[in-house]
Amino acid sequence: MGASHRLIIPTAMLLGAVLVCLGDLIGRTAIAPAQLPAGLLTALLGAPYFVHLLFRSRSGR
Repeated sequence: MGASHRLIIPTAMLLGAVLVCLGDLIGRTAIAPAQLPAGLLTALLGAPYFVHLLFRSRSGR
């Protein structure tokens, strides 16, 4: 997205909302009729991406 905060902030908000909705959707349907917490699935979906960003930022030096 570059260095422009006018693009980074709305994109981060949109991706965060999509991540939470995806975690909630998977949590409701994965082991129906029981449910998994949305926060657990959000962490499971977001952690690999966060680790990817960490490694990418370290290799960019």
